[in-house]
Amino acid sequence: MNHITLYRKYRPKDFSEVVGETDIISTIKNSLKNNRMAHAYLFTGPRGVGKTTTARLIAKGLNCITNGISENPCSQCENCIDIEKGRFIDLIEIDAASNRGIDEIRALKDKINYQAIKGRKKVYIIDEVHMLTKEAFNALLKTLEEPPSHVIFILATTEPDKILDTIISRCQRYDFLPMTLEHMSKKIDEIAKSENITIDEKAYELIYEKSGGSMRDAISIFEKIISSYLNENIDLEKVEKALGIIPKNLIIQMLDLIVKNNLEETIIFLDELWENGIELESFFKDFAYYIKDFIMKKNSPLDKLKIIKIIEEIFETINRFKYEEDKRLLSYLIVYKIMDLPENQESKIVYVDRIVEEPKEKTIKIIEEINTKQNIQVEKISSEKTKEFDITLSQIKEHWKDIIKEAGERKVTLKAFLNSGIISALENHVLVISFPNEARFHKEMMEKKDYGSVLLEVLREKMHQELEIRYEISGFHGNDEKNINNKNKLVEKLVEFFDGEIVE
Repeated sequence: MNHITLYRKYRPKDFSEVVGETDIISTIKNSLKNNRMAHAYLFTGPRGVGKTTTARLIAKGLNCITNGISENPCSQCENCIDIEKGRFIDLIEIDAASNRGIDEIRALKDKINYQAIKGRKKVYIIDEVHMLTKEAFNALLKTLEEPPSHVIFILATTEPDKILDTIISRCQRYDFLPMTLEHMSKKIDEIAKSENITIDEKAYELIYEKSGGSMRDAISIFEKIISSYLNENIDLEKVEKALGIIPKNLIIQMLDLIVKNNLEETIIFLDELWENGIELESFFKDFAYYIKDFIMKKNSPLDKLKIIKIIEEIFETINRFKYEEDKRLLSYLIVYKIMDLPENQESKIVYVDRIVEEPKEKTIKIIEEINTKQNIQVEKISSEKTKEFDITLSQIKEHWKDIIKEAGERKVTLKAFLNSGIISALENHVLVISFPNEARFHKEMMEKKDYGSVLLEVLREKMHQELEIRYEISGFHGNDEKNINNKNKLVEKLVEFFDGEIVE
């Protein structure tokens, strides 16, 4: 005998077996009981919450041979069995994702005038109806408004906002909600007992979280778990392993480190997770889900506003760097954002082999020498009288490569930023540097004092003139006037995050 998946095996056979949506089921049963069914329905809601199942039960209630039009179809007559098996000729299910064009709807309109063959009513279920084209929707309008008396339409969708208002106005709309933990646990427990499986009740919450409120997904997840541990009692640890869920003790350990505000220990802890094969992006998501529960608790290890801030920073950073392959580096960024670090720890980052490494003594000495040299030069420039302004734009352009080179030696990232722009004008001692739209980040960084002041100093030294600089966004594209060196995007974003500089 062929294996039948659990969600198909335990699909509700009558309205009494439907889990959740009590009000919707009660309304539909009353309509069947009093033979007051509408000609068109719209079922909305997330996947796996019973939209199509309810539609099929309506088909049963309309076409049951034993009980007639009834809210309690017998599930034993020929029509009921055929509907369960998916072979009832008067139940037509259409997948709008693959039959979305006007030709398919026209073909449907040509066939609906034919009377039902075996049942009382022909029931058309159009799944994912939002996938229909605008032309197909328009072709369906008149039919939905005045269908033949022997036809009922049931439209199902996960995205009701994509459906035309004119379609919605012709249907009775029912909004299905995600399953609750209580309803899902009850159903999984019934299946487990029927299959003679012993499973820890604590595991239900994990299954629920992974399912996202979808009953179908929950049953599929449950089946995956029992397939991993055939003929075994299933406890919480086995469920965590089967679903790849981060063990809660690791999440608690992370919370303790955040409370202690210990950066070094946290970095070491993340490295250990990475070395043990823990998916760090998933770890931080699970951590966010865990700490959200403390918002409503009186005895919280963190301030409630701090918890909200941590959750915001985690998801914002993950989304911002979603294409970054080095998830360990991503985890360092998240830790930097969520920890309360003293200002002296935030001023600079050192990007050598690893982000947390200390700069070597030689590097420190070089930095001190550069700072001393710059201070002397600044004092010298400020003490000199500025010559009469007689410089031209062409002269600046002539020395521009040398200016960029010198600025880059003093602050490495300046070279990448300036290579993205062009000198566009010199107006009343104001040098205008224009950046393309795609280099808006570079323009914003140059407007910061730490970067702009270095360029001003180099300009004074090279051109022997007092100048001001204005940065602007121009409509040109990066390659219109010169080839722009595309700096590593991740490094740029790191610099922006830390408001620092790269020491090589």
